[in-house]
Amino acid sequence: MTLSLSAPGTFYPLWQLPEYYLLLTPDYTILDASDLYLAVTFKQREAIVGRDVFEVFPRDEQNDWQVFADSLDYVREHAAPHTMPRIRYDMQRSAEQGGGLEERYWETTNYPQLDAQGNLQAILLKTSDVTEQHGAEKRARAMQRDLRESQERSKFILESLPVMVWTTRADGSSDYFNQRWLTFTGREMAQEVAFGWLEGVHPDDRESAATAWRKAYESGESYQTEYRLRGADGAFRWVLARGFPRHTATGEVSMWVGCSVDIHDQKALVLELLQANEEQAALSDQAYQAFQLAQSQRETFYTLFQQAPALVAIVRGPQYVFEFANPRYHELFATDELVGRTVLDIVPEAAEQGFIGLLDHVYQTGEPYYGKQMLLQLHRRATGQMESRYFDFVYQAFRENGVIVGIFSFAFDVTELVEARHQLQALAASPPIPAAS
Repeated sequence: MTLSLSAPGTFYPLWQLPEYYLLLTPDYTILDASDLYLAVTFKQREAIVGRDVFEVFPRDEQNDWQVFADSLDYVREHAAPHTMPRIRYDMQRSAEQGGGLEERYWETTNYPQLDAQGNLQAILLKTSDVTEQHGAEKRARAMQRDLRESQERSKFILESLPVMVWTTRADGSSDYFNQRWLTFTGREMAQEVAFGWLEGVHPDDRESAATAWRKAYESGESYQTEYRLRGADGAFRWVLARGFPRHTATGEVSMWVGCSVDIHDQKALVLELLQANEEQAALSDQAYQAFQLAQSQRETFYTLFQQAPALVAIVRGPQYVFEFANPRYHELFATDELVGRTVLDIVPEAAEQGFIGLLDHVYQTGEPYYGKQMLLQLHRRATGQMESRYFDFVYQAFRENGVIVGIFSFAFDVTELVEARHQLQALAASPPIPAAS
């Protein structure tokens, strides 16, 4: 870029240029500036012309003055344009704007102005205010960082759930299985995606499982079925699978999310109950329903947490403040106010029953704790009565940036299952009913 000479030794008036320009001599004395440049810097032409640029803009007031100085030196040495890296130079607000410094960012290209012999006559600084662009880029980076953190958190949760989680595309072809599923089956992700998972279904159940799934994704209705799935040891175990469609704003199915839960032991126990005594069929049926109800609490998995059949919660910090609790958690404690309160605030009896000690151990060591049919005596303050509840649960350390910051809790209420087993044990211990004469 070269300015025209209007007279020997003078340059075309800068104030007529519609951008931010500053003109310097080779020794960095200010010759002139455009009106826009003067306006944005709150300088007067007569106050800066003839002064050294580093006197007008002192080095100690510039965050990146060395970048500026190096660029000017480059133009003077090489008689070639040089574009500076983006720099920060805060501007003094006018009194009408409230005074003080305003954070601003600039991009500047310095152009040599040469005479006919190629000698450097002046240096023209063309500056652009990129503060808004800088802010937009900074916000975009923050959004990308938040998105990555959200994705990593979601992945951690899915991989931590003690159930086999899977997702599919709208056409029913699977695209994800969590580590729990892969560990159970002993297969790789590439073997399971699309419809590869059907290879692990028992041959006698494969057609019915495929039909049930096809009917679900073609109709868009929720999916539930039972089938035998081959484990990593080669043995088949009964699982219950449930899936839920995710709909777009226009009502179309965009994906499916579901879970499969090992119910083999429950089915075996139900069979034992049914075979124990035909005269106790009513009790056996009641026990079976109790198992089904308890199992449904384990098996229902919804698109993340809100419709989960289990009690799901996240507590943060060594005081165990509730950060999240799903509806079943609220139902257990008969309150809508959990988030923001501590575990001891909600259930103070948890300390003397050892649950706070378990949380402390997981929080301090990072080792997960798996509880099996553990008894919790709940004090129902509305009635003053103690209520016995049994739970299968896992406490898993929750980390951020590799540091334990809380605990993820996933629990199933198995009270009815335990009570049914107690009834079965009582039945087995009772004398047989004499036959009628």
